[in-house]
Amino acid sequence: MEDTMSPRLDNGISDTTDPTVPEQILPERLPDRPDTEILSVEQVTETAEADLFDHLQLPEIPPYDEVGPLDARALSKTLFERLENLEEGTHEFAYVRNTLVELNLALVKFAASRFRSRSEPMEDIVQVGTIGLIKAIDRFELSRGVEFPTFAMPTIVGEIKRFFRDTSWSVRVPRRLQELRLDLAKAGDELAQTLDRAPTVDELARRLRITPEEVVEGMAASNAYTASSLDAQPEEDDTEGALADRIGYEDHGLEGIEYVESLKPLIAELPARDRRILSLRFVANMTQSEIGEELGISQMHVSRLLSRTLGKLRKGLMLDE
Repeated sequence: MEDTMSPRLDNGISDTTDPTVPEQILPERLPDRPDTEILSVEQVTETAEADLFDHLQLPEIPPYDEVGPLDARALSKTLFERLENLEEGTHEFAYVRNTLVELNLALVKFAASRFRSRSEPMEDIVQVGTIGLIKAIDRFELSRGVEFPTFAMPTIVGEIKRFFRDTSWSVRVPRRLQELRLDLAKAGDELAQTLDRAPTVDELARRLRITPEEVVEGMAASNAYTASSLDAQPEEDDTEGALADRIGYEDHGLEGIEYVESLKPLIAELPARDRRILSLRFVANMTQSEIGEELGISQMHVSRLLSRTLGKLRKGLMLDE
């Protein structure tokens, strides 16, 4: 017997023992036992479970890890038949309901295995899937003529998908875009197999019968699903620095931005020919000889005009300071 009590006994059945007596129950608390017999808490719990099992007239259930799929299906049918005749809220109802949960946990584990590639811990996925299993048990009706695993699996998988949809996005986006992301991923895989290449935006739009703008919007929303910390260290190469160190760079242009902004009004006041010479020299990167040919003047004349203009701008900056 495991140290932890079965979940089937969590609904008041365990109250048959006194919590103030941790290890043993004195004989006088059990008058139907011989005076010389002392029972442990586990023995009392096992006896209470067996008595309730006999009272409900249920078939004997072996350890759950030893129950095969076919046996679990047959036992579940019997338990559902008994559950329909029990009043909700009673110990008997809770016992049978919890037994059904334990008996069908294999369905939850099978559904959770489909999501093992996700970043969430498998224990959390199983817990969420168990909630779906409980909902399926509460909604199931034998009169529908459907096998319980067939009925329960969509509910379990839907609960797990809802968990990922509501909690796994790094940035909260509308549900419409979350669903569009899944449709784009599915359509992209199908088209890639057909075309033997990655599909274009227009091809995705035609496949899903939406506009290219909506496809781009869905692709942009996909970037919000996962996010990396700027302080995260690379896994493949420990010698590299954090992500912020690798994607950041020093913009040397920032150093001269103040001078550029100060020069703009001074340049605007220059004659048209002087402004053109500055543009040809420092924007088009032309030599003084090339500028002279462009303007029909000598290289020496270009040099004198350029020196005069630069001196005027330098003087204007010094006055501003």
